[in-house]
Amino acid sequence: MAQNKTQSTDQTVSAFLSGVVPERKQAESIELDALFQRVTGYSPVMWGPSIIGYGRYHYRYASGREGDFLATGFSPRKANFSVYIMPGYANFDGILGRLGKHKTGKSCLYFNKLADIDQEVLAELIRAGLKDLDQRWPVTPS
Repeated sequence: MAQNKTQSTDQTVSAFLSGVVPERKQAESIELDALFQRVTGYSPVMWGPSIIGYGRYHYRYASGREGDFLATGFSPRKANFSVYIMPGYANFDGILGRLGKHKTGKSCLYFNKLADIDQEVLAELIRAGLKDLDQRWPVTPS
C-alpha cells in the first residue's frame, strides 16, 4: 500500500521559520506557531518541507489504507497561509462566519495575513477541529 507523500521530518521548526520570507510573513508565522502551541498544547513538528504540524493521529480506512498524519497545523505559502483542520470544515460554518476574510478547501483554510482574521476565532476553530478529529481517530502529541 502506498504511503502518504507528506511525512514528518527531522527538520526543525525554528530553522524553517527563520527562512520564511518576506519578513512580515515570517513574523506572522512565528505568531501563528505560538497560537497553535498555546491552543493545542503540542510541540510543533515539520511535515514535508513546509507544513508545521501539531499533534498526530493514526487513521485506518475501510479500504485497508492506514497511516499517520498531522492533527492540525499551518504552512506559510507564498500566496497565503494555509491552515489544516483534518476533519475538514463542513461542521464549522458558525465559527467560520466569525473568522474574517478567508477561503476554504476540503481540509484547508486560506487567508492572506493575520490582520484579515480574528485570532481568537481561529483558536476556537483549531480546538473544534481537534475535538472532532479525536472522536474519529485519537489525537496524540507529535
